[in-house]
Amino acid sequence: MREKLSRTVFSFGALVILAIAVVTSVIVALIPAKDPEGIPFWVMSTQIHRAYVPVIAEWNRKHPEKRFGMQLITDRAFERRMLSGFLAGTPVADLLELNDGTAPKAFLGPIDQVGFLDLTDRIHAEGLYEQFNEPSFSAFTSRGRIFGLPRSVHPVLLAYRADLVEAAGIDVSQIETWDDYFRIMRPLMADHDGNGRPDHYLLNLSENDTGLIISLLFQNDGLLFDENDALAFASPRNAHALATIVTWLTGPAQAAIDVPLFTAAGHRQRLEGIVIGMILPDWMLGSWKVENPQLAGKIKLMPLPAWERGGRRTTINGGTMIGINKRAEHIEQAWELAKHLYMSAELAEQSFRENSLITTVKALWSLPIYDEPEPYCGGQIVGRMYIDQAPHVPRKPSSPYAGLASEYVRNVTMALRAYAERTETYDVAALETEALRLLSEAQAALQKQIARNLFSQTP
Repeated sequence: MREKLSRTVFSFGALVILAIAVVTSVIVALIPAKDPEGIPFWVMSTQIHRAYVPVIAEWNRKHPEKRFGMQLITDRAFERRMLSGFLAGTPVADLLELNDGTAPKAFLGPIDQVGFLDLTDRIHAEGLYEQFNEPSFSAFTSRGRIFGLPRSVHPVLLAYRADLVEAAGIDVSQIETWDDYFRIMRPLMADHDGNGRPDHYLLNLSENDTGLIISLLFQNDGLLFDENDALAFASPRNAHALATIVTWLTGPAQAAIDVPLFTAAGHRQRLEGIVIGMILPDWMLGSWKVENPQLAGKIKLMPLPAWERGGRRTTINGGTMIGINKRAEHIEQAWELAKHLYMSAELAEQSFRENSLITTVKALWSLPIYDEPEPYCGGQIVGRMYIDQAPHVPRKPSSPYAGLASEYVRNVTMALRAYAERTETYDVAALETEALRLLSEAQAALQKQIARNLFSQTP
């Protein structure tokens, strides 16, 4: 009897829950979806959306016949809606602004099947290619065809705790390479408080930080893919870089430590001086000014130490493009707005003032805003410092598998660190052999995965 009653109660409760779910679903389905009025324009960045609101309002006021309805869509939802729309022909906005992690996924398959409008001929015919920072096109160029205008350069500098460095009498102008950096900064690692640990570590880095690891490989002219989009990360150059990075992360000469980049605890540790140096793309400086204002006046910037003398003193981290749906009903209007947004001096100035972003439009690099002292960085002219490095940023891959390749390289870095600690091998030359073996295995595994995809790129 009790078992029967239990089944009855359970069944009744289940029915109530089911009924509530059905009624709720019907109510939600009946609520009319209210998309913004006008030509559809999707963006995925909250900061960019906020900056564009007054600009789009002004555009719509001046161009009532070319009104745009801008909609903010989160990364995952944006990606799903865009890719399903391109593949299945379901509605996609006429104009789309998205990051470099999502855009290349639309480049999968034959070039004539890419859902974005090919902008190559327009860009060259209107003389825009020469007006933009040329390397910034790379992440949005597939098989020689350009599918988006790049928004910001995202060059990288090295931020360092100037208060601690200068108090120790260290002259950063003597630093050209990473070897110089660790040698000259090494005195700051002394254990003056007697707790058995260095008072400061010299670099904020972790084998888990895919973005920074890949940025360091790119700085060293390392590749994930070759010019034909074939996998190319299993190279002696990348093996050397990863072996070197692992010696920074572990072993008797360890000089780097993981301080989380986007947490309150990480900001507190930076403020306490746990780390001296931090790899800093332009957008991260903008973020720190908001999230960790107490660092103001304590840090300064310098060019990134090169891997070898005469080498590149910067790298790249991040990217955003604006592109047009090739099935759009309003292609010409979308093209007009795209150029207006990306070539606007007012927006370039606002983006730098609020987020420290460097525009890709070279003519705008002469704006006075880039020559203003930055109190957060001890009065340095940081805009000009980033711009000086902008033409030298490395090219980024546009393969739809770039994200996967980056994850495989991160896994190799983790495995290489584990190998170093397990075998107590901390010599770069000795680690290179294992690094190349791990990279080769990872590349072969990813190649098999790519080969199983029937939609793999074809010329």
